[in-house]
Amino acid sequence: MAHDGRWVRWVAHSVLMGFSIACLVPFVLLFMASISSESSIIQHGYSFFPQQFSSKAYDYLWTHWGELGHAYGVTVFITVVGTAASLAMTSMLAYPMSRQDIPLKHFWAFLVFFTLLFNGGLVPTYLIYTQAFELKNTIWALIVPGLLMNGFYVMLVRTFFATSVPPALIEAAQIDGAGEIKAFYKIVLPLSMPIMATIGLFEAILYWNDWFNGMTYVTDPKLFSIQNILNRMISDIQFLANNSNLSSTASEAMSELPGSSVRMAIAVVGVLPILIVYPFFQKYFIKGITIGAVK
Repeated sequence: MAHDGRWVRWVAHSVLMGFSIACLVPFVLLFMASISSESSIIQHGYSFFPQQFSSKAYDYLWTHWGELGHAYGVTVFITVVGTAASLAMTSMLAYPMSRQDIPLKHFWAFLVFFTLLFNGGLVPTYLIYTQAFELKNTIWALIVPGLLMNGFYVMLVRTFFATSVPPALIEAAQIDGAGEIKAFYKIVLPLSMPIMATIGLFEAILYWNDWFNGMTYVTDPKLFSIQNILNRMISDIQFLANNSNLSSTASEAMSELPGSSVRMAIAVVGVLPILIVYPFFQKYFIKGITIGAVK
C-alpha cells in the first residue's frame, strides 16, 4: 500500500510539473519572438528557436523610452494607488459584514452578492462616470471604473474575517479600551495578511493588465498606460494592413509602425514586473483562498 501511495504521488507530481512547464511556454515564445528579426518572423513565423536573432526591438524601446517610460509610470501609479485603495475599501466593507453583532449585515451581504449577478450595462456605466462623476480623461478613470471594488473579493475577505479572526480577541481589545477602528487596524488586519496579500496581488494584476478603461474613458495620450500603448499600436497596424489600398500614405505609415518583434518586446516589458513579484506572494495563495472560500 505504501508503494502504491508513492506511485500515485509521483504521477501527480509529474502531471502538475507538466502543467507548470506548459504555463511557461507562452512566456518563452513571447521572449523568443522579441529577440527575433522581423524578417525571420515574416518568413518562418514565431518559433522557440529563431532563425535570426536581433536586438532591434529593444533598441526601438530604448529610443522611444520617453513615450513608453511615461506610459510605464502611469501603469505603475494606477497599479499602486488602485490596489491600495481597493484593499482599504474591500477590507472596511468586509469587516462589519463578518461581525455577528452588526445590524443589517445580511442586507449588505445581499447587496454585494447582487452586484456579482447584475450590472447596469456599458452605456449607463459610461454615462455615470463621464457625465455624473466627470472622470473622462483623468487619472481616476483608470482606477475607479470596474476595478476599484469587486464583490467576489469582498465575500472572500468577509469569510476569512469570520472564520480566522477569533471574536474573543476583538472583545478583549474592546475591554482594554480599543474602539472599532483601532481593533480593526491593530488586530484584524495583522491576522489577515494571507487573504490581503492574495487579493492585493489579484487586484494588482487586474490594474496592470487593464486596457479597457483606457480605451473607453481616455483619449489624452499623456494618460495612456503601457497596455493602451500596445493595444493602440496593434489596432493601428491591423487597420493599415486591412486598408492599405486606400492611399500611398497608408503604406508609408505602415512602414513606420513597429513590427511584431517590437510588440512582443513591449509585452515582455509589460509582463516582467508581475513575473518578478508573483513568487513573493505565492505562499499566501493557498491559505488565503482556501480559508476565504470556506463558508
